[in-house]
Amino acid sequence: MTLREVLGDAASDSPAVEVTALAYDNRRVQPGTVFFCVRGFMRDGHDFADDAVRRGAVALVVDHPLDIDNPQVVVDDVRAAMAPAAARLHGDPTATLRTVGITGTNGKTTSAYLVRALLEAAGRRTGLLGTVTSIVGGAEHEVARTTPEAIDLQATFAQMLAAGDSECVMEVSSHALALGRVDAIHWAAAIFTNLTQDHLDFHPTMEEYFVAKRRLFTPSAGTRDAGPQVAVINIDDPYGARLAAELDGRVITVGIDNADADLRATDVCSDFSGSTFRAGGLELRTPLPGSFNVMNVLGAVAAVRSLGVDDETIVAALPDAGRVPGRFEPVDAGQDFAVLVDYAHTPDSLRNVLAAARPLTRGRLLCVFGCGGDRDRGKRPQMGEISARLADLTLVTSDNPRSEDPAAIVQEILAGIEDRSATEAIVDRHAAIERAVVLARAGDVVVIAGKGHEQGQEFEHGRKLPFDDVAVAREALRARLVA
Repeated sequence: MTLREVLGDAASDSPAVEVTALAYDNRRVQPGTVFFCVRGFMRDGHDFADDAVRRGAVALVVDHPLDIDNPQVVVDDVRAAMAPAAARLHGDPTATLRTVGITGTNGKTTSAYLVRALLEAAGRRTGLLGTVTSIVGGAEHEVARTTPEAIDLQATFAQMLAAGDSECVMEVSSHALALGRVDAIHWAAAIFTNLTQDHLDFHPTMEEYFVAKRRLFTPSAGTRDAGPQVAVINIDDPYGARLAAELDGRVITVGIDNADADLRATDVCSDFSGSTFRAGGLELRTPLPGSFNVMNVLGAVAAVRSLGVDDETIVAALPDAGRVPGRFEPVDAGQDFAVLVDYAHTPDSLRNVLAAARPLTRGRLLCVFGCGGDRDRGKRPQMGEISARLADLTLVTSDNPRSEDPAAIVQEILAGIEDRSATEAIVDRHAAIERAVVLARAGDVVVIAGKGHEQGQEFEHGRKLPFDDVAVAREALRARLVA
C-alpha cells in the first residue's frame, strides 16, 4: 500500500512510497514503516525521528516540518492520524468484524466476559480485548493496558479475522476515547455501564470524564463514523440517563430501579451462588451475586439480543457465563468464613461490593483495601468513609503506591474515617490480608478489594513485585487451618 493510500488526503502531495507497517515507538520501526511522531505525556516522538529514519522509516508523520531528509506528512494532530491510517493499512477490519465496545467506570470487564460468553454460546467465534486478558482466535494473550493504541488495535482486529473470529468484544477506557485510540472503529453495539468518580488525575472534572465516555456513542468530528448501530445504556445511572436522552439512533435502555427502562430487572434475588431475576419476559439466572452484576447482565443481554442471539440461547448459557478472575472471586480452603477478592478500586465499586457482601454475611463484614498512588487522590477519604460505614472492621493498607509514600496514602484514606475504633492501618498488604484472616470468625465475610486479578504490586521507579491477592489469602488460610 502506498503512503497516499494509508494517510489519505493528508498525503496527497507525498511521494508514492510503499508502506508495510506503522509505528509510534521508534524502537519498533523497521524498513517500510511510517513513524508517527506522537507527543506523549513524558516524551515527544519528534525527538526520536532521526532514530526512526536510521531504522528504516520510509516516512514521518509530524505536526511541524523537521530538518530531516525524509518524506514527511504534516498534520494538525499526529495521534489522531494513527487510527484511520491503521484501519486503512489493515483493510478496515471492523467493517467485517462485528465489534462491541463497553465503557463505564465499573463493570466493563464483567460485561465483556458476559457478552463474549453469550455470543460464543450462539456459535460465534468471538475475540476479547480487556483489562484481564485478550483472546484472539481462541488463544489468550497478556495485556499491557485496557485499550491498546490504535496501531496495535487495528492490527489485532485483522489478526482476529484471520484467526476465524466473527465478533469482538472490548473494554473501552476513557483514556482511549480521549486520546483517539478507538477512532475509525465501526461499532456494532456499544454499552454504557455507569459513571462514578475515578481517573480525575487525567480528566480534570467529572464533566470532562463524561464527555470522554460519550465519545463512544457519538460520531467522531470530521469523520464518516456514524456511531454505534445500537447503544445500550444503564439509565439507573444519572449520567446514563443523560446520555440516553442526548443520543439519536437506536438506543436500548436498561435498569432495575428505573421503570422506564426498555429492559428492566424485577424480582431480583442474590446469594453466594449468584442472582435470579426476570427481564424482558425471561427468567434469568447468573452465577454473579449483587444488583450491580444484575445490571451488567442486563447490558450484555440487551447487546447480544441486538446482534441476533435468541432468548433460548441466552437463558441456557447465562448460568455459566461471566465469572472473571478477581471479580467477587471466592477463596475457599475449607474455612468456616468467606473470603472474597474483588477489583473494586473506586468509591462506587467498593460500595457495591460491600453492599452485595452484607446480605451474605451471618457474622461480621471485614474489608481490606487501599488506594493506588499517582491516581485520583480525591477518592481516598471517600473510600475510607464507605468502608467504615458499610463494613464492621476496616483494614486500610497499600494498593499500588507507585511513586508515592504508601504510609501517606493510608493516612489520606484514614482522613475520611471519623470513628476509627473499628479500623486498623497496616501498610504492608501481605500482613493486612493475613491479619484479616486471623481475625475472621465463623460466618464472617472478608472482602479484599482493589487489586483483583493483578499479579504484581507497583512501587517507585516502575518497580513491580509479584503479588496476587488470591494467592496471599489462600496462603494465610492454610496457615490458619494448620495452626
